[in-house]
Amino acid sequence: MNTYLLVNILGVLVFLGIAFLCSKDRKNINWRSVLVVLVINLVLAFFLTNFSWGRDMVKGAADGFKWLVNVSYTGIAFAFPDWVHVKQMNFFTSALLPILMIVPLFDILTYFGILPFCIKWIGKGMAFITGQPKFESFYSVEMMFLGNTEAMAVSSIQLKHVSKERLLTIAMMSMSCITAAIVGVYAQMVPGEYVLTAIPLNILNAIIITNMLNPVKVTPEEDVIYEVSNPAEEAEEVVADKPGKPEKEPFFSFLGDSILNAGKLILIICANVIAFVALAALISKLLGLINPWLSLEHILGIVMFPFAWLMGLDVHNAFEFAQYMGTKLITNEFVVMGEIAPKINNLHVFNAHFQAELTVFLTSFANVSTVGMIIGCMKGIVDRKKNDYVAKNIVYLFLSGILVSLMSAGIVGIFVW
Repeated sequence: MNTYLLVNILGVLVFLGIAFLCSKDRKNINWRSVLVVLVINLVLAFFLTNFSWGRDMVKGAADGFKWLVNVSYTGIAFAFPDWVHVKQMNFFTSALLPILMIVPLFDILTYFGILPFCIKWIGKGMAFITGQPKFESFYSVEMMFLGNTEAMAVSSIQLKHVSKERLLTIAMMSMSCITAAIVGVYAQMVPGEYVLTAIPLNILNAIIITNMLNPVKVTPEEDVIYEVSNPAEEAEEVVADKPGKPEKEPFFSFLGDSILNAGKLILIICANVIAFVALAALISKLLGLINPWLSLEHILGIVMFPFAWLMGLDVHNAFEFAQYMGTKLITNEFVVMGEIAPKINNLHVFNAHFQAELTVFLTSFANVSTVGMIIGCMKGIVDRKKNDYVAKNIVYLFLSGILVSLMSAGIVGIFVW
C-alpha cells in the first residue's frame, strides 16, 4: 500500500502540474490562494472520510436546496402532472424546469438587495480565506448545491458586468458542480458518504484549478457586487451624465422579465445539450465505421489510463477505472453509476480505495453535455462578444472539469485504503 500511496500523492502533484503547464498566464498564478485552498482541501478530505458529523453538515445543506427544488416541482406538476409523478423524471423536468421558479426567486432576492448583501459578505469571508474576488468566492459556494445553470442564471446581473476573462473562470468552475436534487439519487447507486465528500472538495478544487488555468487580476474597483437598476434610467444617466443612483425597474415589470428570461434560458440550454450530445454520438458512430471498437469513450479511456494509474491503482484496476472515466466524460455519470451500482458496494469486487475514488470522480457534471449547457446558458445571459470568448475556450472548460474530478478523487484516495 505504501508504494501505491506514494503514487497517489505523486498523481495529485501531476494534476496540479498539468494545470500549471496549460495555464493562460503562469506568471500571475496566485500561489498563496492555491496553497491555502489545497491545505484546506486535504484537511477537509481527512475529516469527511473519517468523521460522520462532517458529512452530516454537507447533507443538511444539500437537503435544504433539495427542498427548494422539490417546491418547484409543485408548479411543474400543476401544468404537467404526468412529467413529475413518475418513478424517474427526465432531464428536462428534473434539471431545467426548476429554473422557472429558482431564477425568479433569486432575482426577487436580488431586487430587494438581499442576494447582493449575501454575495458581498459571504464573498468577503471566502475571499479572505481563498484570496479570490468576492463574486467568484460566493459563486463557488452558490453552485455547490444549486447546480451550474441555476447558479449562473441567478447570478445573471453579476455575469453581465464582469470581464470576459472572469466569465471564463465562472464557466470553468461550473463544470465541477452537481444539483442538490440528485444527491439522493446518486447515493442510491454509489456509496453516499463519498458523494457527500465530493461536493465541497469539487468546489475547492475548482478554485485551485481555475486559478491556475485562468489567472485573472481583479482590481478593487472591479471587485464589486452589482444590484438591480432600471436599464432605461441607467442608459439615460450614461448619456446625460446625471449624478445619483439610478432608479429600480418597477417590481412586477422586473419579475415578468425574470420569468420570461428564465423560460428563454431553458430553451437555449435544452437546444445546446441536445446538439452537443448528438454530435458526440455522431462522431462515435463515424469512428465505429472505421473499427467497431472505436468510439470516443474508448479513446478517452485509453488517454485517461495514465491518470487512473496515478491515483494509486494497479494496472488492471487503472484500466477499468479509465474506461469508466471515458464513458462518464462522453455520456454522463448516470450511465456509469447504473453500470456499477450492483457491485460498487462489494469490497470483494472493488476495494475501498477504488470505490472511494471512482465515486468521487463520478460525482460531478463534467462531461460533453455540460459544456453545451454552459455555453447555452451564457448565450442567454451575456452579450455575444463575451459568449464567443467562452465558446472559443471550450477545451479549457473540459480540461478544468477533468482536472477537478481527478484532484478530488486523488485527494480522497490518499485517506481511503
